[in-house]
Amino acid sequence: MPKVFLHNFEHELEEKFVTAGGPGGQNVNKVATAVQIRWNVKKSSAFDDEQKWMIRRALGNRINDEGELVLFIQTHRSQARNREEARERLVELLEKSLVKPKKRVATKPSKAQKQRRLEGKAHRSETKKNRGKIGGE
Repeated sequence: MPKVFLHNFEHELEEKFVTAGGPGGQNVNKVATAVQIRWNVKKSSAFDDEQKWMIRRALGNRINDEGELVLFIQTHRSQARNREEARERLVELLEKSLVKPKKRVATKPSKAQKQRRLEGKAHRSETKKNRGKIGGE
C-alpha cells in the first residue's frame, strides 16, 4: 500500500470546528468539539493527475460537486482528539484509494477438469432420465 504523508498537503486542508450533537451535557452546547475537514482533490498539488483520478474513482461518493472531500468527525469529547482522528482517517482513505488493483490473469480449466464436468453432467442426466413411471403402459 502506498504511503501518504499528511505534511505534503496539510496546507490544503480547511478545518472548521462546530458543536457536536448527541449526549454530553453542557459540554456539547458550549464547546465546538466536532471537526469538519475539507480537502479539494481537484486543486491539490500534492498528487499527480493519475493519483487524483484514482482518488476520485475510489472516493467518488464522498466527494462533492466542487471536488472537495469532506469528513465530519464527532466521536470524541475533545476537539484535539477529533481533529487527530479526522486527519488519520483522511490519510487512511487516501492510502486505500491509491492501491492499484491487481490485473486478473485469465485461466483455463484443464482437460481433466473438463472431462470430470462432462461425466458429472452425464451422470446427472442419467439419474433424471431414470425418474418417472416404470413400465410402458
